[in-house]
Amino acid sequence: MEFFLVQTLNSVSYGLLLFMLASGLTLVFSLMGVLNFAHASFYMLGAYFAYQVSRWIGFWPALVIAPLLVGLLGMLVERFALRRAHRHGHVAELLFTFGLAYLIEEATHLIWGRTAVEYRVPPDLDGPLFSIMGTQYQMYRGFMMLVAVAMLVAIWLALKKTRIGLVIQAALTHPETVEALGHNVPRVFMLVFGGGVALAGLAGVIGGNAFVTDPGMAAALGPIVFVIVVVGGMGSLGGAFVASLLIGFIQTFAVSLDWTLFGFQISRVAPVLPYLVMVLILIVRPRGLMGTREG
Repeated sequence: MEFFLVQTLNSVSYGLLLFMLASGLTLVFSLMGVLNFAHASFYMLGAYFAYQVSRWIGFWPALVIAPLLVGLLGMLVERFALRRAHRHGHVAELLFTFGLAYLIEEATHLIWGRTAVEYRVPPDLDGPLFSIMGTQYQMYRGFMMLVAVAMLVAIWLALKKTRIGLVIQAALTHPETVEALGHNVPRVFMLVFGGGVALAGLAGVIGGNAFVTDPGMAAALGPIVFVIVVVGGMGSLGGAFVASLLIGFIQTFAVSLDWTLFGFQISRVAPVLPYLVMVLILIVRPRGLMGTREG
């Protein structure tokens, strides 16, 4: 019983981290129609920026500064490069973002090297939060869940309850009307893209010290994020939330359980299980768990 309770909490915390990463990609695709292959690279940048800032002035300022830096970089990328590729269709966008991911990885190698950096959990959060039948649950895991839930609530309120959210959603379907009302639609899209990659940067700040910060972290989580977006439904924020928790449970329990299935040890095939789930769900529901492009 103790094992299942602890692993359930670990699954929820990991799933919420995946949602923090997938939500930005989902928002950018839902509001702009851009499928950003470099999204996980911005997650990596968030971790590295937080590592560097935390060395200078501490973790708590890095928690705010690093996502802002990633968001600013994202806005510059959209304004001066992606916007031009966007005019030539989705193929040009995919090629550009794929090349951008490669450039970010190489820049990371040049600045921080090819090995993992010592980006650690801050001392304030390095301790037990509570105990379950003798097993101590780490405070930082609870902090990860708190940040992810707060981010989900903030996104929902911003899109549904504010004038900015209404302008963003209207700019997607009726850009000419929105521009006639005096709003700068290209600037709106630039802010959306910057906000989306800033969410990935925030996930990097939170996940980089919980797991590992190295140049391979983008390649490790990038494919999983696209699985989440497809399983949840392209552009569906609610679907991304459900799919993130589902993948979090599958991977956490697959790694921790020493079971065999058809002669295979489940822990050894854990990395491919999300892709198997994606294929099965797409066979049953081709549009994902919750459809596409929810309003």
